[in-house]
Amino acid sequence: MCKTLFDSARALLLRLALAAGAGLLLGGCNKIGPDFHRPEIKLTDTWLDVPKKTAKAADFRNWWKLFNDPVLDRLIEKAYQQNLDVQKAAIRIYQARAQLGIAKGYLFPQKQNVGMDTFYERISEFSPYYQGSDFHTFTYFQTGFDAMWELDIWGRFRRGIDAAGAELAASTLEYDDMVVTLTAEVAAAYVQIRTFHQRLVLARGNADLQERSFRIAESQFRNGLSTELDMQQAKALRQATLAEIASLEVGLRQSKNALSVLLGMQPSHLEKELGPNSDIPAARSEIAMGIPTDILRRRPDVRAQEYKAASQCAQIGIAASELLPRLSLVGTVSFNSGSIDGLDVANALSPSGLAGKFGPTVTWPIFQYGRLTNNVRVQDAKFQELLTDYRSTVLRALREVEDAIISLKKAEERVVSLADGVRASQRAAELAVRQYQNGLEDYTRVLNSELFLVQQQDRLTASRGDVARSVIAMYKALGGGWELREGRELLPPGVKKEMRERTDWNDLLEEPVGSEIN
Repeated sequence: MCKTLFDSARALLLRLALAAGAGLLLGGCNKIGPDFHRPEIKLTDTWLDVPKKTAKAADFRNWWKLFNDPVLDRLIEKAYQQNLDVQKAAIRIYQARAQLGIAKGYLFPQKQNVGMDTFYERISEFSPYYQGSDFHTFTYFQTGFDAMWELDIWGRFRRGIDAAGAELAASTLEYDDMVVTLTAEVAAAYVQIRTFHQRLVLARGNADLQERSFRIAESQFRNGLSTELDMQQAKALRQATLAEIASLEVGLRQSKNALSVLLGMQPSHLEKELGPNSDIPAARSEIAMGIPTDILRRRPDVRAQEYKAASQCAQIGIAASELLPRLSLVGTVSFNSGSIDGLDVANALSPSGLAGKFGPTVTWPIFQYGRLTNNVRVQDAKFQELLTDYRSTVLRALREVEDAIISLKKAEERVVSLADGVRASQRAAELAVRQYQNGLEDYTRVLNSELFLVQQQDRLTASRGDVARSVIAMYKALGGGWELREGRELLPPGVKKEMRERTDWNDLLEEPVGSEIN
């Protein structure tokens, strides 16, 4: 019996396959709807503040190693392994892979069922169908296989595969963009922490200097050599610096808290990772920029928008196919038996009980009152919106690069000027204190010179941090760092194990990432 049913089902599937092949030949390889083409965007071949001769292509992978800071290298590695937002982006890649598998499945028979039902019926003696006590009970049995295969004549399912494939590529590129952002944010947070450390060192040193000035003013006042005004001004300057130290300590703690989130750890565990205080990291600021058109190739967010537009372009074809007739092949193979003498399994499953049907069906939504047509228009409008988003993303990328270029250039100029200014302010403060001690100047000159020294030193330190952050912003704007994922696991082993224990993922969690990107 099982062999007979299996052979019949196999014959049914063979007929469906032959008919499907004939349908595909009739429909050809055409897919209704527009094919996607990358929007043409004309870009200049130079940057505003970069000489054309230096605008050569470069490799931006592992750009943070230019700072030559082992602590920074270790922090970025740990962030990549533990950052929760990056893990969420990786999980979305596996979700998109499964969605692509669903889309591919629609190319095959969409309905395949094996079923069985049996029932016992007793006819009431008062029924008009009652024919005596020998015929008032009835047993029915049926088991069989049925299938339905909608042929992809207009390319609706193939457009679905195109859309799902583009979404998978977009998910991978969004993951890459997350890595670009993560590496830049970790580096920027680290530089911010080191900058706060240096500003605190200077502020505490200035507080000590102002403490000595206060003691001098106090001594001069007690000896009748100056007024109380000088002493109170010295005290006010010292207290203002102490207040600034408190503000800097708040900024330092908050920067550490932000970095701990990027590393996926509790703030209390960060100090061990940072190690002892060190100077602000510095990198060579001469960066091989490449040309503006490289942005279209390198930046993951730009390419992700391109694939999102490609996915939506396929949706236009899917919507347009709803306007056309659908050709499906249906078939059923079953064993049927009914008896007034009770159920006889051997009889029910004999070749004589075999029944079946096979044939095509056509459905065509003729009266749709504009619903399907307007859906095509909706999908087209969404596609146009995404094309606009793509162009906007390109312009935003160019702006970010230009912003980083000018920020780096002017931050370096600012450091040079402030360094000269600090040296002059230190000398001026020394002279003012000496002249005040000798009674040649009043305390106002000391106050002004020390206050200006504090401001200049703090601005210089902050500007040194700005230079480092501008270098980081440059590499982020150029799309550097996403290569960190190449040849590596996207999810920690524990997460993969948890997912496998819940669900059969087959090989989807092991397939290499990136092959779906053209």
